Amino acid sequence: MLSRKPLPFDQPATYQIRVQGQIDPSMSDLLGDMTISPDTLEVDHPVTILSGELDDQAALAGVLNTLYEMHLTVLMVKRMENSEVAECDSRKTDAA
Repeated sequence: MLSRKPLPFDQPATYQIRVQGQIDPSMSDLLGDMTISPDTLEVDHPVTILSGELDDQAALAGVLNTLYEMHLTVLMVKRMENSEVAECDSRKTDAA
């Protein structure tokens, strides 16, 4: 059994949020300056992926509240581990 150290809720963390629907990338400032990109694997229904670092869980709650006010269905919220963040960053560099 793995022992996991408690995660602080009042410190920065990187999140990935998937929502059903499309979000214009120009709305990033309303969504915690997260990166907004379409999920190209979803062909039947549009899905948008938001990713980026937020100051704390209060900032995360603010982003989720904004998505709620936009009437978008949240499909997933994931707190990214450092290794996952590095992997995502390397994929972005490779794609450029």
